[in-house]
Amino acid sequence: MSGLIGKKIGMTSIYDASGKQQPCTVIECGPCVVTQVKTIEVDGYSAIQLAFEDMKEKNCTKPMIGHFAKASTTPKRHVSEFTRFEEGHQKSFGDVLTCELFEEGEFVDVVGTSKGKGFQGVVKRHGFHGVGDKTHGQHDRLRAPGSVGASSYPSRVFKGLRMAGRTGGKRVKVQNLQILKIFAEKNLVLVKGSVPGPKGSILKLERWN
Repeated sequence: MSGLIGKKIGMTSIYDASGKQQPCTVIECGPCVVTQVKTIEVDGYSAIQLAFEDMKEKNCTKPMIGHFAKASTTPKRHVSEFTRFEEGHQKSFGDVLTCELFEEGEFVDVVGTSKGKGFQGVVKRHGFHGVGDKTHGQHDRLRAPGSVGASSYPSRVFKGLRMAGRTGGKRVKVQNLQILKIFAEKNLVLVKGSVPGPKGSILKLERWN
């Protein structure tokens, strides 16, 4: 297997062997249950579906209850697929995976949903500096976007122009983060640096290649 599903607990810092302080993110990684094994012959592609975090049966749909029952597990709140495999790491139906899948010192990619900041202007969203100083009558132009296009030609605004709009709340992948520490008894993984999303958000950890 190449990864696991986890939950962001928060940030802290630890000291490495040289005595240097390292900022890190604490992630509750697993246990995850293999709820489906997809093959090229049946599904058209190879993947392993993992489920994470228990939920009440009354809050789960009947089709999903039956789906989890096939794997002899309780209903789960989060399901995700992993398509990258490594030789000797293929898992079978119903297996339970924990943070022991990873090793201290190796590198992983972390995928999450960034914090949503609502509808924002161009200064906060794109780092614009505004039109100019508060002189020559421009008292209300400090945070304005300025010109967005020509008039007679092309008589439209080009797609992709940086403008005000909804900020954050998007899928973000942070690559090549080192695992500093693993607490197997608590299913905790300490990853160097920050990862996307607020506390309690769901993450995917994939072994870095």
